[in-house]
Amino acid sequence: MPGMSTIPDIELIIEHSRGGGGGGGRPPDGGDDGDDNRRRRSRKPSPKRYYTGITVGIVSISMFFMALASAFLVRKSGSPDWVPVRLPGVLWFNTAVLLASSFTLERARRELAQTFFARFRKLWLATTVLGTLFLAGQLVAWRQLAAQGVYIASNPASSFFYIFTGAHGVHLLGGVAVLLFVLLRNFEKSRISVSVAAEITSYYWHFMDGLWVFLLALLYLGK
Repeated sequence: MPGMSTIPDIELIIEHSRGGGGGGGRPPDGGDDGDDNRRRRSRKPSPKRYYTGITVGIVSISMFFMALASAFLVRKSGSPDWVPVRLPGVLWFNTAVLLASSFTLERARRELAQTFFARFRKLWLATTVLGTLFLAGQLVAWRQLAAQGVYIASNPASSFFYIFTGAHGVHLLGGVAVLLFVLLRNFEKSRISVSVAAEITSYYWHFMDGLWVFLLALLYLGK
């Protein structure tokens, strides 16, 4: 009968519309397309973005300190009120501590490459402690200068000393925070691997070490 033949046609149209229509062949209920979306969301981002980020950060910090160093040299050469700052002896101890932290960090990365995770964590913790000790030593240097009556507003030389050491200390404090992040982070649930995180952190930490040696030499010559 004519009425009976139209019912299957209507059912076919309804099923076709549920499947997405348009002849795209999209499977119902998500199908393979849903699996593709889940894989796309769970796929880890390329490590290149992290390397690019740390490169941009290092270049920006370098430009900032180069601008300060240029201002330091110009101010020193044409300033009759320039009174050289006698560098506290604790700065040399702090420098040795910071250089030692670079050594322990590289040892930690070597242990990580050999999958000795317990040794890696111990050496990484040692690096974090040394970085914190350096910051504490910088505060001691400030207190020693303050005890001598040398403050940030005493003269141009003392101003640059506090600015250099303070700005470097703030950036190094950020490095200590990243060290703690790598130490405490559960990378099994992270979108970045522990080896990539350790490598990127090492770039920043070694840069801060080299920057401090440069600033110390600049301050020493500025006497």
